Amino acid sequence: MKKLMSKKVVAAVTAAAMTMSLAACGGAEPAAPAAPAEPAPAATETKEEAPKAEEVKEEAPVEEEEVSPYTVITDDSGNPVDLGGMEVIIRDWWSGDPADPTPGYQEAQKEYRDWAQETYNFKISQKAISDWGSTPADFVDYCTTGGDDVNYVWTLRDDPAITSAMAQGLMYDLSTLDCLDFSSDKFTANKLHEQYSKGGKIFAMYAGPSEPRTGVYFNKKVLQDAGIDPESLYDMQADGTWTWDKFDELMGKCQRDTDNDGADDVFGLTVNEGNMTTAAIFSNGGSYIGKDSNGYTYNLESAETLEALEWTVEMFTKYDQHDPEGAEWDYYKEEFLNGSVAFMVDDEYCGCPGNFLDDMKDPVGFVMFPKGPKGKDYINVWSNNPCAIPACYDADRAWKIAFAWNQYTMDPPGYEGSIDALIENASNGKLGEDDRALEETIPMMTEPAHGTIAFHGMIPDLNLGPDFVWGIGPNSVVSEAVEAIRDTWKSYVDAANK
Repeated sequence: MKKLMSKKVVAAVTAAAMTMSLAACGGAEPAAPAAPAEPAPAATETKEEAPKAEEVKEEAPVEEEEVSPYTVITDDSGNPVDLGGMEVIIRDWWSGDPADPTPGYQEAQKEYRDWAQETYNFKISQKAISDWGSTPADFVDYCTTGGDDVNYVWTLRDDPAITSAMAQGLMYDLSTLDCLDFSSDKFTANKLHEQYSKGGKIFAMYAGPSEPRTGVYFNKKVLQDAGIDPESLYDMQADGTWTWDKFDELMGKCQRDTDNDGADDVFGLTVNEGNMTTAAIFSNGGSYIGKDSNGYTYNLESAETLEALEWTVEMFTKYDQHDPEGAEWDYYKEEFLNGSVAFMVDDEYCGCPGNFLDDMKDPVGFVMFPKGPKGKDYINVWSNNPCAIPACYDADRAWKIAFAWNQYTMDPPGYEGSIDALIENASNGKLGEDDRALEETIPMMTEPAHGTIAFHGMIPDLNLGPDFVWGIGPNSVVSEAVEAIRDTWKSYVDAANK
């Protein structure tokens, strides 16, 4: 329906070399040349050379028009797609006033976005409207009441309300919009549309490489005090020897009683337990919920998942029992900041600007979560924010909104598939102090070979934290926790597959 027409035009006009011969007058044959005269013996003056019989004219200069790096998408009449001045809002819960772009990717991105909006006659912006907690319910309310005149792309998150919205037909089927090519690198780089697909329909999208997620932070000073070279963690990550066993060994070396009072005062681990539990399960080839050609599958009792749960409890019991009585759930952040813990398992964004590691005094490093014995390679569980269009919009409106979003989220020419924006963001935070985190860990986390998607967030009524994960901690009995939720989760999976 749409065709691509390149604006790249190079006009080069080169004049052919022309020759001119001196023609004889009257058409008569030329007379024979006279015999040369004897040279004058006293002559000292040098005469100027007579013009040659043939001369070559200079080439005309090459004229070259400016080359545009952009490609124009045209309609069936050959004109640029015209969105009629439409205004589109990508609504989320975090955007503020846009900052001035930095040189490089951000500057090129802004130039491209400005060109796209002018070329296709639309305006687009990102605004924080809902908050993190209310977004799923706000989306459902908006769609069920028929929406309004504002053209939204909704930024959502994994939540039972969103998967229920899929089942209820509240999310537009994006696979019907020919301005979106889900086979392109832009979408296959993160696989989110596969997560939010059912019955051949696609209900949400995300653009470009995935955001890095859960990894292992380490305090370099604490490791050095324990006789461990911090660089060795990157070396192990690079050569494939960064494993559960090695992680256990290093935590054991770091956890020490340094003042000989009979109690440890430097600890191996502080952690957001839910993040580590999930990272451990996937690092061993397990999952909570899977998906095959027949639908969703209950995987909590697979051998890979159970082994990971048992190992996680063992690590918590050995190295993560030092929170004071009555401490808040996020006390682990304070504990890592004060420099008394070697390792912290948490998300990459913690080391980016505006997050709590900004206050960290000691130098830190960051590697992927180690491999379990059944894991094939390091794995990062991608969890990107899905973008959806309400199904209450008609087809023409949905197409135009999707077209605008697609242009807005394009990489500028020369940066296709680039993770420059991710690296630049991390480099401006605590992670910017460690070149190997920027050059090795973060790129690895975005690679398809080291990334996967999870399906537990797609099961209506399944609440991973309160249902199960928040109960996994030091001294937990895995078999009892699994038995307590087994039948409930199986019933949820059965209902989701109907």
